Amino acid sequence: MTFVKTKLELEKLKKGEVLEVILSSGEPLENVPKSAVEQGYRVLGITRVEGNVYRVEIEK
Repeated sequence: MTFVKTKLELEKLKKGEVLEVILSSGEPLENVPKSAVEQGYRVLGITRVEGNVYRVEIEK
C-alpha cells in the first residue's frame, strides 16, 4: 500500500484512532512510516508478521 492510499485511509479516522497497514519490506516499509511522520502522524510500531510482510500502526 502506498502512502497516498494510507493517507486517504488516515483522513477517514478521528484524532487518536489507529490505522494498521500491511506492507512488504523494502521501499514501502521505508517510505510509508517516514511519510506518515512528515505529515504529522505518529508511527506507534512496526511488527514483522511473517517473511517480508510487516504491520505498521499509525495514529492520527
